[in-house]
Parts: sequence; C-alpha cells; structure tokens
Amino acid sequence: MTRVLYAGDPEEGQAWRDRVLTLKPDLDFTLDIAGTDPDSVDILVYEASGPLEDLAPYAGVAAIQNLWAGVEAILANHTLPPQTTLCRMVEPGLTIGMTDYVTGHVLRLHLGIDGHRENQARKAWSDDNPPLSTERKVGIIGLGVLGRDATEKLAFLRFDVSGWSRSPKQIDGVRCLHGPGGFDTLLTESEILVLLAPLTPETENLIDAARIARMKPGAHIINVARGPMIDDDALLAALDSGQLGSATLDVFRTEPLPTDHPYWSHPSVTISPHIASITRPETAARTIVEQVERFERGDPFVHVVDRKSGY
Repeated sequence: MTRVLYAGDPEEGQAWRDRVLTLKPDLDFTLDIAGTDPDSVDILVYEASGPLEDLAPYAGVAAIQNLWAGVEAILANHTLPPQTTLCRMVEPGLTIGMTDYVTGHVLRLHLGIDGHRENQARKAWSDDNPPLSTERKVGIIGLGVLGRDATEKLAFLRFDVSGWSRSPKQIDGVRCLHGPGGFDTLLTESEILVLLAPLTPETENLIDAARIARMKPGAHIINVARGPMIDDDALLAALDSGQLGSATLDVFRTEPLPTDHPYWSHPSVTISPHIASITRPETAARTIVEQVERFERGDPFVHVVDRKSGY
C-alpha cells in the first residue's frame, strides 16, 4: 500500500486526510510525522511553513508534492538529492482564486473605484468616465498555469491584454511576448501591470527603479507573485513622485508585513494578506491522488519542477 506523509499545516491535516481518503480510501495517508519511518514514505506532501524542517531523511521518497504553487522556499533552504522528484501544486482552486483576485483588482483600477470612494468621502460629484475595456492595456508577467488563466479571462472581458514569458507562448486573444525585447515592450505599454511569475534569482528585484522609470506615468502595479520581485524603496519613491498611480500588493518580503512598514499607511497602496490564491483541500486533494495513482501505475509524475529554472 502506498504511504503518503502529510507535512503541512497541522491544523489542516485532518481536512486533507478526509478529502484524500474520500477519493482513494485504500491509501495509507498519515499525519504522524514523529511516528513514521521516513524510509517507509513513498510520497511526502510538504509545506515550507509546516512542522517538518529537515528533508534529508526523506531522500528516498518517490516524490515531494509541494502544497504551494511556488517552490523557491524549498530550493533555497534544502539540498534535495538528484533522484528526488519535486512537484509544484497545480489545482483548480489555486487557478480560480488567482484569476478572481486579478480580474477583480484590474476592474477596480480600470473603473477608478478608489477615486470614487475618495470623492464620496469629500461629497464631491465627478463625471469622469473610464475608457472602455478595449482601450485599457493590461500586461501580465508570467504565463504559467495561473498567468495563462488570468490573461484568458481578462481577454474575455475585452481588455487589451499582453502577456510575457521567458520562452514563446501562444494564447488565443492575447498578444504573447517573450525575451528581453518583449519584456521592455510590455513594461512601457501597460497601464495595469500584473506580476505572476515565479521567484527565481533572475526575477528578484525585477521591478526596480530603472524599469519603473520606463513605465507609463501613472501606471498601476498588482503583485500577486512574490514580494522580492519588487524593489520596495523604488516602488515607494515612484508612488510618491506620481510616476506610478498605485500598487496593489498581496505578497511581501517579510510576512506578516511589519506594522511599521510604510506600505500600511501609504495612500496609493492597497494591501491584502497573501490571500490572492490559496491551496484548498477540497479542490487540491485530487492532485495528490493523481500523483499517487501515477506512482502506482509507474507513470511519470506531473507538474515536476525544473530545478535549473526554479519552477
């Protein structure tokens, strides 16, 4: 019998176990880290913020199934042997949640809702109208599973959407750019720029002072990727000068965001507590079961991380 060890948030462990066993009752799905021999584990379900700090004893597992979409915390903090397969989480709940967040805030910025709220507080009547969605240029950095779905839905809503990725991609209704030249085009044209790329050494401080200076004056940034992708000081300076119109931030270098951080009180910053998209047992259990069934059939795992690229 295949043994799966859950090493995520202990408070959610039973929910994961119940959901997985509903789909595959014959599975040995255990929550007992201390009482389980690492050599007996076939698949490790892992969360970087969970209780398991040392992955070295689990070098013999067939796969480590990460509970998050991003794997940078594992790659940065653990040396995994070459034979260990690392899989990122891809599941419908993550995708739907992220697209809900991105489209909601793109619409908020497009319609100028923040300005209407300010006018309401001043009891000021304004007849400013937003352009049509067809006239609003939205750029998405990162065209993986999450980025692709967000671009497709924004295109369905008739926004003028462009997406960027390292290598060429093709998405119906979306202009797909790639490489350094494509990145510069996306940066200079976008009125609303959404960060949805993985955090790697190449994407740390991707949005710095030099790149912000090339953006459209008054452009808006939405970061739902990782905090270190933005140079915080450069972003604050650009907001203060008016080079950028606003920043909507769901992710930060330090989480929870320290109470003395200037983002909290900046009038042009909207904060959410890393909730744009979360992995939910009710939708993600199927991914774990699929990996188990692939293991039992001798088929390759899916959503395998390329450690050289970092995703």
